[in-house]
Amino acid sequence: MSAKETRIERDSMGEMEVPISAYYGASTMRAVLNFPISILRFSREFIQALAVIKGSAASTNIELGILDANIGNAINQAAKEVSEGRFDTEFVLDIFQTGSGTSTNTNANEVIANRATEILGGDRGARLVHPNDHVNLCQSSNDVIPSAIHIAAITSIQTQLIPSLTELKTQLLKKSEEFWPIVKTGRTHLQDATPIRLGQEFLGYAGQIERGITRANHAVKELSEIALGGTAVGTGVNSHPQFSNLTCEKISSALDISVHETDNHFQAQNTIDSLVEASGSLRTIAISMNKIANDIRFLGSGPRAGLAEITLPEVQPGSSIMPGKVNPVIAESLIQVVAHVIGNDNTIMLSGHGGYFELNMMFPVAAHNILESIFLLATSANNFSEQCVKGIQATGQGPESVEKGLMLGTVLTPAVGYDKAASIAKEAAATNRTIREVAKETTDLSDSEIDKLLNAEKMTEPGL
Repeated sequence: MSAKETRIERDSMGEMEVPISAYYGASTMRAVLNFPISILRFSREFIQALAVIKGSAASTNIELGILDANIGNAINQAAKEVSEGRFDTEFVLDIFQTGSGTSTNTNANEVIANRATEILGGDRGARLVHPNDHVNLCQSSNDVIPSAIHIAAITSIQTQLIPSLTELKTQLLKKSEEFWPIVKTGRTHLQDATPIRLGQEFLGYAGQIERGITRANHAVKELSEIALGGTAVGTGVNSHPQFSNLTCEKISSALDISVHETDNHFQAQNTIDSLVEASGSLRTIAISMNKIANDIRFLGSGPRAGLAEITLPEVQPGSSIMPGKVNPVIAESLIQVVAHVIGNDNTIMLSGHGGYFELNMMFPVAAHNILESIFLLATSANNFSEQCVKGIQATGQGPESVEKGLMLGTVLTPAVGYDKAASIAKEAAATNRTIREVAKETTDLSDSEIDKLLNAEKMTEPGL
């Protein structure tokens, strides 16, 4: 860059040229040069959380009488603009950076300080508002970054994931009701089992998602305790004793969430245990969704050589060589998301190993992965609900298979005993006949008794 394209900014290490239009300063520019690793950047949700912390901190510090009101109000306005997304392009740092996320905390401090300086009538770089002395007052990267991770994850779960899961549960319950009259052959070990209603299968899927919502809320509870106030190593040095509690109240109000100061700052900064736990909840939700997507994919297999008990919406051609082929692409998309989320969870688990003495040094990658997992689960659940579940239709294939099912012999057991029922099933299999036909020949049961016992609908209910 030529001199006309840059200006000189300063930090504790000296002068640095930065782009003349940039709101970030010298320390951010150093980090840009230090970490040219990937194209991954912090998400909108994380930047919002970071900005809300800075704005709330400024309001608290004015209230505590330790920050000039003019400077604090300018910081608050600048932070609000950042939280609204007006300065997202100023957050230029790679995810793979210093493990504490100090570079990104500094990036936020510099952007907000320069914007606040402008609000006060100064030029960028004039430092009417200081990034450390004013914007970072009562804070450290070591408590701000883990707090921002928790806050961003909470808001993402509450505004993205839970609504998406709720809609998916609703659509699965609608299909359960629609398919309740349809009795088909159940399957265990991929082999024929006793009859089940297609609606009962879908009720099971809805139950998985319902419990997934409970797990998402558990993750929110885990993340509601934040590290803010611990500063460098958890002792709270250079922070007002009331700072964290007051700032947490302001953050909660600004974002309509509930966060509170941890009662043990040392664990809150030297571990990411709460993040590991929350990611485990997301992994479980992902695995539930994988089961549902795979079941639906197999139930719709065919149309001639598969199970073909349901049909899936035809959303695109399935082959570049086979005309007329249609694939379960929406389910396949979801299954790929699940694989990615499980990979993210493994990274977060390994990041949990990165706590050494008073600080975890894997904050940035853990932040990126948990927020990506939340986003992907939310969008894929929405897509699966809208483009697959809503359009599923039942065929006659399931009901047609019930009479041929060998496991109908199960309900003969109370009447003729297990051994006799097993013998009937084996003979029916060997002779390619039905349980009903063999039972009529080999037992003393009357036709009406056999008909009563072999009532497939009754077999979908508890009882002898």
